[in-house]
Amino acid sequence: MKNILLSLLIYVTLFSCDTKTKYDTIIRNGTIYDGNGVKPLTADLAINADTIAFIGDLKNASATNEIDAKGKAVAPGFINMLSWADESLIADGRSQSDIRQGVTLEVMGEGSSMGPLNAKMRKELQNGQSHIKYKVEWNTLGEYLTYMEKKGISCNLASFVGAGTVRTYVVGEDNRAATQAELDSMKLLVKQAMEEGAMGVGSSLIYPPDFFANTQELIVLCKEASKHGGMYISHMRSEGNKLDEAVEELITIAREAKIPAEIYHLKAAGKDNWHKMDGVIRRIEKARAEGLHITANIYTYLAGATGLTAAFPPSLQDGGFVKLWQRLQNPAIRWQMKKAMNSNPAEWENLYYAAGSPEKVLLLGFAKDSLKKYIGKTLAEVAKIKGTSPEETAMDLIIQDSTRIGVAFFMMNEENVKKQIALPWVSFGSDAASYSPEGVFLKSQPHPRAYGNFVRVLGQYSRDEKIFPLELAIYKLAKLPATNLKLKKRGELKAGYYADVVVFDPAKVKDNATYDKPQQFATGISDVFVNGTAVLRDGNHTGAKPGRFIKGPGYLKP
Repeated sequence: MKNILLSLLIYVTLFSCDTKTKYDTIIRNGTIYDGNGVKPLTADLAINADTIAFIGDLKNASATNEIDAKGKAVAPGFINMLSWADESLIADGRSQSDIRQGVTLEVMGEGSSMGPLNAKMRKELQNGQSHIKYKVEWNTLGEYLTYMEKKGISCNLASFVGAGTVRTYVVGEDNRAATQAELDSMKLLVKQAMEEGAMGVGSSLIYPPDFFANTQELIVLCKEASKHGGMYISHMRSEGNKLDEAVEELITIAREAKIPAEIYHLKAAGKDNWHKMDGVIRRIEKARAEGLHITANIYTYLAGATGLTAAFPPSLQDGGFVKLWQRLQNPAIRWQMKKAMNSNPAEWENLYYAAGSPEKVLLLGFAKDSLKKYIGKTLAEVAKIKGTSPEETAMDLIIQDSTRIGVAFFMMNEENVKKQIALPWVSFGSDAASYSPEGVFLKSQPHPRAYGNFVRVLGQYSRDEKIFPLELAIYKLAKLPATNLKLKKRGELKAGYYADVVVFDPAKVKDNATYDKPQQFATGISDVFVNGTAVLRDGNHTGAKPGRFIKGPGYLKP
């Protein structure tokens, strides 16, 4: 009876309009899209502290802060399922390029994560920093996320624990199978990360050291994550020649480990593989019909961005980047590398070959100032300037810069992107950091997806191309990923839920970033609230940093 009376009291408090009621914030006259994919309604929304207090008619109520949202959409905050903001938020916690797209939660951990770190890994992370400098003040993933929350961030943060990070901690970067004792140690690290709040296990299987893990190793780690309610999320072992086999591996891991599984940036890479997408979709939907929870996320562009080393076979990257850097200076190995770059191998993913030509490899960033003049040029253009072959140029640039060098590979086609966007089990991830066109961020050129990935869903694909109505676009940006992550009280506009709220003009929302000029903010988003605090007001960042470390389902309070 007490529970019934308490529920009745809460209902009356939240859903009756008391003329004396005063709230912290009222968003008036907005078109409310609650995140469930249903038709919107015109109503007011009230916020108290960090919580949505009321949705309905608030004409007799007042608030300390009021926003007139007439003609605008009011939606739950968007979730970036693949964020690389782990370092950019250390440099600038405002998360401007994503906040201005309505993103209120950044989810990290594609293969590598900011913990756990052993002494060697900490030293390498400290010494291997590029433009963004910081002191590594943590050892575990939970400690990193807590550090970020205390430092101050405008967005919420969550992370998977990287399968590659766990492997490096225990096995190192060598190309070999883990022993049983090492698997046991890796399981303990996954357990610790899950209890600290990780969302699950993330892998990136085309890159070393993740590439060196066999399927059984991944199943072992995922079984541990599954015990704690987590999920598995993966950049699959192939997005090209062995795309079908890679999907089958992910489904096998999901089945064997009894774990939900998601595909990072689902794509068919390389013209020769574009036709495979229909079969991939059928295979995933068959697995879903069999009861497996298989989902995917995508970015809304035709080029992927990664390191130029993705043009080299993993076998020559055995032992880590330093070993690769040394090998690139051996004439015999350089000859092998050049030959490999122009091959279409079945056993590894050659993104240089998938792009089709050096004209489709765009250079995005260097550590050395002397090489920054090549930012924004294609590999073909730089090869012509240097008078060397594109393959030799790629190797020489990596030697000179002593980094993997950020590049964009143009590998996808628009027809497939549109097909994938429409799928009911697909959400979105930028596969990028969150930037601002100032300071340290001007020292490199990001992929335009960092500034436009989410707004592009609302503007180009929903409004302009009408692939799906706005209510479904918002569902796929908010509630779908929140549900997959098992988040509590997020992803919807609902009384009692956390007030992560976005206000935007559906007619004006637009991505402005291009490959030539990527550092341009999206427009059309006027107001963003994170945990009830305004971080964007009338299109201007407030400087507020109310973001929190969002814990996964296995979190154990210390």
